Amino acid sequence: MISVSAFYKFVGLPNFASLRPALLEAAKEHGIRGTILLAAEGINGTIAGTPERLVSMMAFIRGIAAFTDLDSKESHAAAMPFKRMKIRLKKEIVTMGVPGLDPAHVVGTYVAPEEWNALISDPDVLVVDTRNSFEFEAGSFHNAVDPKTKSFSDFPAYVQRELAVSKNRPIAMFCTGGIRCEKATSYLRAQGFDKVYHLKGGILKYLEVIPREQSLWHGSCFVFDERQGLTHGLEIENPKR
Repeated sequence: MISVSAFYKFVGLPNFASLRPALLEAAKEHGIRGTILLAAEGINGTIAGTPERLVSMMAFIRGIAAFTDLDSKESHAAAMPFKRMKIRLKKEIVTMGVPGLDPAHVVGTYVAPEEWNALISDPDVLVVDTRNSFEFEAGSFHNAVDPKTKSFSDFPAYVQRELAVSKNRPIAMFCTGGIRCEKATSYLRAQGFDKVYHLKGGILKYLEVIPREQSLWHGSCFVFDERQGLTHGLEIENPKR
């Protein structure tokens, strides 16, 4: 069995490039594969390995001062879902293309998975899926709106086109692991939206902790590796095409 860890953190990393060699060496030592993105705004990664070696790799990452409180979401795969280890240096750990945002300090209100159903069941709340249309078609929450974006960099245009008249309406947003909706809520806050909420831990945390019989999720959650789709209990399921 292979363990998979998905993680991210918005944190100031002015010398982010200097972290790459040590992370690559540690991944090689522990037989870890996957992708880690590093940027001045933080870290974003999904990596996999045997359970024991992945625990050691995550301990190494958390040994870096900026990542001591790094949260991660664990799942499993029958076989290694990645072909190699890649550590990329980027301008953003999730590309929106809007300068000046500060998701490390300015975001919407976090909503725990256990409280999410009540929020999105409120008819006054606009529920927005911040992922792209392909991911939305694989699965989404009841009553969620598809912004019909091809990439996350299209999201600001959607906000200006469709949400500008809704600044006083409560807006609940979600994404796969939390990173896109965290940056999306930061953008909305910068645009003057006050009642902005997002699912803490993303869809993956919701599927992990909310029983199927209580769930308002339909379909599977697309993930960008060979597993493709995860459903309740983070079990593997092929998404709808």
